[in-house]
Amino acid sequence: MRATRKAGFAAMTLAAAMALTACSAGEPGDTEEPGGDGTGTAGGGGETITIGIKFDQPGLGLQEGSEYTGFDVDVAKYVAEKLGYAEENIKFVESVSAQRETLLENGQVDMIFATYSITDARKERVAFAGPYFVAGQDLLVAADNSDITGPDTLDGKVLCSVEGSTSAERIRDEHSEGVELYPAQTYSECVELLSAGNVDAVTTDDVILAGYAAQPEYEGQFKVVGNPFSEENYGVGLPKDNDVCEDVNAAITEMVDDGTWEELIKKNVGDNFKWNEELNPPEPQPCA
Repeated sequence: MRATRKAGFAAMTLAAAMALTACSAGEPGDTEEPGGDGTGTAGGGGETITIGIKFDQPGLGLQEGSEYTGFDVDVAKYVAEKLGYAEENIKFVESVSAQRETLLENGQVDMIFATYSITDARKERVAFAGPYFVAGQDLLVAADNSDITGPDTLDGKVLCSVEGSTSAERIRDEHSEGVELYPAQTYSECVELLSAGNVDAVTTDDVILAGYAAQPEYEGQFKVVGNPFSEENYGVGLPKDNDVCEDVNAAITEMVDDGTWEELIKKNVGDNFKWNEELNPPEPQPCA
């Protein structure tokens, strides 16, 4: 376990809360973006914070009525608390893959915790803190499927992924020959198509796929192939110009050091999920 990073952290809390006020250019909900209802004020003068999450990823970011659950959600709550925001002052809004950069650029969210892989291309538009988890791209198939064992066995198959995700981009760039890629709006759509037999496999990060496979409505239907072929560094999306990246990194480091990180993984994904222990828990990268 790394030594706990304490020095100066408490002193940064007030400054971080004040800096977040400047992250947002307007109120969420002013346009018909996902999750916007016109009631929250991004930043809120240190009173409220607007955070983008996924609404349809079991174990990571899931909306059930007025409740939000998952690892990303719990990490967001932990970080927000360290920045001075009580849970009741967090406004969660939906952040689908293809709209994440736009939500940050338009000031409709202050931060994004939504299985948001850190990439050089995305860094041209937004900033990142973290990573707080390292996943690996894998495949979800029917439980009785013995033909698909990895990306090199997808010839002639229909594969579903989410448009705008790094998973879809990797398939196009590295494994597209002989594969028909179905671009969906959400992973829940992909899983429904797999359940109905309309696609042969779903691809995204292993932790996301494990969350779907563990859902009661899909019990016994699916399996994760277990042959990951990437490293996905989940970061905290921030506006390009921000003053809170270092404070978010400090919160992530403390979360790992005090044991909360492991507790949240087990709580949300289950004891059966085995994360890559060579890569996890990760150490946040320096803010650029």
